Amino acid sequence: MEAPEEHPGIDLPRAIGRPATGGLLEAEIEALQKVSGHSEKELLALHGVGPKAIRILRDALDEQGLRFRTSGRW
Repeated sequence: MEAPEEHPGIDLPRAIGRPATGGLLEAEIEALQKVSGHSEKELLALHGVGPKAIRILRDALDEQGLRFRTSGRW
């Protein structure tokens, strides 16, 4: 999987690593705005996304005033 900067329109922190980036892109989650539409549990179920990626994503979401969706339904 190519690094995020090689994909125009990708807004994910590079620090999450290639496996997590690949898992998110496979799920058509290419931006923090879309990350915020999912719960931590849902993201952890994606291939390559682990606790470290979740921590990094949480920090990036916080910086933009966003957060993960709660596990319950909307």
